[in-house]
Amino acid sequence: MAKAFASQSDMSEKKISFTEIGEGLYAFTAEGDPNSGVIIGDDSVMIVEAQATPRLANKVIECVRSVTDKPISHVVLTHYHAVRVLGASAFNANQIIMSDMARAMVVERGQEDWDSEFQRFPRLFEGHESIP
Repeated sequence: MAKAFASQSDMSEKKISFTEIGEGLYAFTAEGDPNSGVIIGDDSVMIVEAQATPRLANKVIECVRSVTDKPISHVVLTHYHAVRVLGASAFNANQIIMSDMARAMVVERGQEDWDSEFQRFPRLFEGHESIP
């Protein structure tokens, strides 16, 4: 029998921080959960890493709206892990940017990664029904 991950029983909400780390650059962090980066440009906003679900992505959007009303035009996904990409639809961005290799890994390993991550991090996938 496989040993359970410690994260499976961690259902407590994590404290969110939204910290300006440079001019127009913000870090969205939540006590060890996946992070998102926010880059505010002249005309629009770019998000780096989309979170695990649209529910969590909306927390990023709330933080963005606290500092700018510019549209979110781009979302950058750096790799294939479900906890970092499945919230992308919430941003309604004109462009989703992901390398060909990362996209190929979503195709190759996406279902396997979903199954693993969903078991390991149930708290992060609350509201997973909203994932298109």
